[in-house]
Amino acid sequence: MPGLKREDFTLFENNQEQSIAYFEPAEKPFTVALLLDTSASTHFHLDEIKEAAIAFAKQLRPQDRVLIVSFNSEVLLLTEATNNLGLIQDVIEVNAYTGTSTRLYDAVDLTIKERLNQIKGRKAIVLFTDGVDTASQQATYESTLSEVDELDALIYPIQYDTTDYLRAMQNAGTITVTTTQRGIFGNRTSQQTYNVPTNNGQPLPGATKADYDRADRYLHELADKTGGRLYEANDTNQLSASFTRIAEELRRQYTIGYYPKAAAVADGELRQIRVRVRQPNLAVKARNSYVKPNSGSQNQ
Repeated sequence: MPGLKREDFTLFENNQEQSIAYFEPAEKPFTVALLLDTSASTHFHLDEIKEAAIAFAKQLRPQDRVLIVSFNSEVLLLTEATNNLGLIQDVIEVNAYTGTSTRLYDAVDLTIKERLNQIKGRKAIVLFTDGVDTASQQATYESTLSEVDELDALIYPIQYDTTDYLRAMQNAGTITVTTTQRGIFGNRTSQQTYNVPTNNGQPLPGATKADYDRADRYLHELADKTGGRLYEANDTNQLSASFTRIAEELRRQYTIGYYPKAAAVADGELRQIRVRVRQPNLAVKARNSYVKPNSGSQNQ
């Protein structure tokens, strides 16, 4: 919604109205951390993931930058922040390969601590995953959600439907997967049969309905806490529409800043934020809270 002004907005912290000290329609360059889940559960969809990631990068403007992280049993930084589309395409096509387990929480943690916290300006995480973690060693569900309370970046999870993997893991034997690739001269359909490990009759880690329910909650919380939005990708059409909308949202935003009226905000204290707009028939999407960093923290 273009054309809104400072006076169109009201902002509250812990239900106390705040004075807006900074306001700008944000048509500014931004840095996107593109996190690609390449674990076993996405094995059936890796080509789609690569295609979507490359197409997303192509929709960004020349002044925007992308850094790419893939994660499975390892967390790999494939490239530093760059606007070189040729490099982006090459590293995704060549270096994004499937592994076994999933270090999702570690990938989020390392991306925030080692990269995003060192980058100034507007930034976001686009997270291509089903949300299931099976092997993180340094971070947890709870620790990463605590980190994003202090993060000055949006998170947009794109939640892949990997229930075909879930069904396969619950029914040891083989599974046949049909994939369709779109090309200039039409579509090409292929089938591949995979052997499914038995694990002595026990469900593999991350292959139960409870794991998927937890993953769904986690991805929703990442988006809600940072003011981003979760998109579902149950097929290639949804996937294409999702990254188109994300690119548009990143391109067109309003940046609002204020100094809290509270007499004192304690280190580590969670403060609730509510933003409203004085226009009919509009919905506001903004982060709903922040945590004051502990004294001496590098986060601002």
